[in-house]
Amino acid sequence: MKSYARILGCATAMALTLTLARAADSDVTIFDWSGYEAPQFHPAYTAKHGDEPTFTFFGDEDEAFEKLRAGFKVDLSHPCSQSVVKWRDAGLLEPIDPSKIEGWKDMNPGIMAMKNLATTEDGTVWFMPWDWGNTMLTYNHEKVDEKDVQSLKSLADPKFKDRVSIGDNVDDAYALGFLATGVKDWSTATEEQFQAASAFLREVHKNVRLYWTDNTEIVQAMSGGEVDLAWAWNDASIQSSIGGAPISGKKDTDEGISTWVCGYVRIKGAPGNQEKVYDFLNSINTPEVAQFLLSDWGYAHANAKSLASIDPKVLAERGYDDVEKFIDKTLFQSPLPAEMKQKMIAEFEKIKAGY
Repeated sequence: MKSYARILGCATAMALTLTLARAADSDVTIFDWSGYEAPQFHPAYTAKHGDEPTFTFFGDEDEAFEKLRAGFKVDLSHPCSQSVVKWRDAGLLEPIDPSKIEGWKDMNPGIMAMKNLATTEDGTVWFMPWDWGNTMLTYNHEKVDEKDVQSLKSLADPKFKDRVSIGDNVDDAYALGFLATGVKDWSTATEEQFQAASAFLREVHKNVRLYWTDNTEIVQAMSGGEVDLAWAWNDASIQSSIGGAPISGKKDTDEGISTWVCGYVRIKGAPGNQEKVYDFLNSINTPEVAQFLLSDWGYAHANAKSLASIDPKVLAERGYDDVEKFIDKTLFQSPLPAEMKQKMIAEFEKIKAGY
């Protein structure tokens, strides 16, 4: 959900992005988070067709939803689990034919069993889970003592005024707010719990130097010393460390972390070549891609067989050796009641504006 620049460097990324824009295969258009256009994610597609798919980007899923609902035409998009039901119920999605997905039977059963994630009761498939990871407390371990970040409440500690960043993303923000106030299942949150989470985010706002919008921004802010403490996707610490910055992700706070699962959906009225659409879905569902996703981004692959191709010690180090244990100890960003999601969106805008 991130940015090419962290993989290739800004200058190289700009040159390559321009090249891909000229050479893109117009038969398949993918509406995605910035960064997932990286060729390492779909090498088999390029090898077969001689071109990259065409990519266009969104900043968050609510933006993507509104654009698609307004008639924006693409073939595939990349929402996360909490958005799939909303998109489906709005009539934006076309079912996926699992018989055309190589290795569909190898999808992680723990992920596939999550309520409302991939299929409806009649067996219709709407979503191909692909990447999963977490949002966690991330800090500069040279400037912040670990004992001061044992709790997510440290993000609201006045000692960190102007040294904090959280994402400009309502789902991640409220995952933080609910976790910090003791809620692990936001799908059943009460009005009182919602208000408590909102109040906590208002306290965090007092310390926020910036609300980051993509992973490049938070990696640069932390690596450059602009902020010392963040609520960030787990690849932020990995990419910062690869660049030599003293940044660590902390999974063992008192309140835990937030887990999300993202993947691909077919968009209703897709204008492109549907055979190529399935070629793309198959190209991202391989051990080679799973290894790149984990090593360079810190995310796990939803295909259990592909994930099993990785050294078990590496999986354990990254915390992906047991999906059920992993999810049990986090707030899972599951689908929300529509009314609650709208309240979160409206309230987060007020919070960011200082109200």
